Amino acid sequence: MKQGPGLLFVVSGPSGAGKDTLVDALLARSPQLRYSVSATTREPRPGEIEGQHYFFLTREEFERRREAGAFLEWRDYNGNLYGTPRDYVEQTVAEGYDVIMKPEVNGALAVQRAYPAAVLIFLVPDRFSYLGERLLARRTETNEEIAHRLEIAHQEMEFIRSFDYIVINEQHRSEEAVEDLAAVLHAERFRIHRYTDDRLRSVEHT
Repeated sequence: MKQGPGLLFVVSGPSGAGKDTLVDALLARSPQLRYSVSATTREPRPGEIEGQHYFFLTREEFERRREAGAFLEWRDYNGNLYGTPRDYVEQTVAEGYDVIMKPEVNGALAVQRAYPAAVLIFLVPDRFSYLGERLLARRTETNEEIAHRLEIAHQEMEFIRSFDYIVINEQHRSEEAVEDLAAVLHAERFRIHRYTDDRLRSVEHT
């Protein structure tokens, strides 16, 4: 395990940009990276596992935890509540592991306000039209729900400049986008301000 606290990486972007696929691939190749599981009040999709993909809560339980300050961020998205459990993130980072999460854009900006050291990465497809194609391919939502998600996506694109990095997930070239994400994580560990004064002095006088 590397010395010192870990880093918090926030991968966000519009629905259909490929967050799930890319983050899963990155986790598979990065043993020092931990995924921050979000809580939600929406119904599980086919194949989703409690505690692995989400913590599925009733609206009443979610609101109780929210009032208790148990979420690093929370948001109402498309009629459902989503939140990032604060205790998991803080404990895992303190143990020296890097943490990655993939909230919606408003959630990512809320994390940035609550945790200024977070590194924000905006994920987009190379063409906006691909968002609709990917959402249709999921076969998990009605046409009306997809249209609403695309409307939200247009609004989310306006916040790109609030992020630290942008990664373009080109159609049929997701492996390259994973490499780009890995490069961001790797480079962030070598920022000067992440080194102690003692470590920098030892380098200066070698």
